[in-house]
Amino acid sequence: MHFPGKFSEQILAEQLDRISVSFLVDDLTVRRGGVAGNIAFALGVLGQNPVLIGAVGADFAEYRKVLDDLGVDTSGVHTHDDVHTARFVCTTDDDMRQIASFYTGAMAKSSEIELAPIAERVGGFELVLIGASDPDAMVRHTDECREKGYPFLADPSQQLARMEGPEVKRLIEGAKFLVTNDYEYELLLKKTGWSEAEIASKVGTRITTFGEKGAVIVESDGTETRVDVVPPTQQVDPTGVGDAWRAGFLTALNGGLSVERSAQLGALIATYVLESDGPQEWTLDRTAALARLRDAFGDAAADEIGAVLPA
Repeated sequence: MHFPGKFSEQILAEQLDRISVSFLVDDLTVRRGGVAGNIAFALGVLGQNPVLIGAVGADFAEYRKVLDDLGVDTSGVHTHDDVHTARFVCTTDDDMRQIASFYTGAMAKSSEIELAPIAERVGGFELVLIGASDPDAMVRHTDECREKGYPFLADPSQQLARMEGPEVKRLIEGAKFLVTNDYEYELLLKKTGWSEAEIASKVGTRITTFGEKGAVIVESDGTETRVDVVPPTQQVDPTGVGDAWRAGFLTALNGGLSVERSAQLGALIATYVLESDGPQEWTLDRTAALARLRDAFGDAAADEIGAVLPA
């Protein structure tokens, strides 16, 4: 939903203990989404064949077909007929700030999923991205990755707010990649009690995104790379921008490109989502994509990233 105003002008800091607000919205749309769904969708658009793992309700059939048609392997998605698929209900204001509620639904059953049988069926995992889901499932899947030796990317996202320090530590220790935004990273430091140096000793590569200020990548040897955003032509809805960034990053990384080039492709896909009314309403035009990459990052970047973009 869209609120034609600014939340900051409607919420009184001195009255937060008595807050009771209602926002009259001027638009309502229903879109496909979800962290894993958004990332899988974008990877499919980018010519990849990811394996989607999660729990859904009986209402998932139409969504499943969309992903199947893009080449996403949805056989690892478990269906539960007694609940709905998880729902994210969000209102965005004119400053692109958001207030949201989340219904877990079938997601609460994702902790029942074991990764090993899926890994055996697909011939192993190159990288397991553990995104925001049921907290127990996130911990279980992270533990299993460590036990089985599956490389994993820790992406705790909004679930950091409800998890305590010991759980957060279990989510990130041993990760090949740790991806958060700047607010989440500060929350992670606070909840774990770890310093930046201690975080660096626990993970391979740390990636922190800063919204319109781009991203910072810190590799295991301490090398730091900063990558700007691709300037948007318009800002429609930020929902799913981070998921799109991850998909672009992983696509380029899987194609053998550097972390800098990977982040640059991530920045482009993130901008496509920001310019769209929903996280899966964008399309990829190779010629236009290369032109935007040249404008944002130069000829060398466009040429190298072009090698991993689908024809």
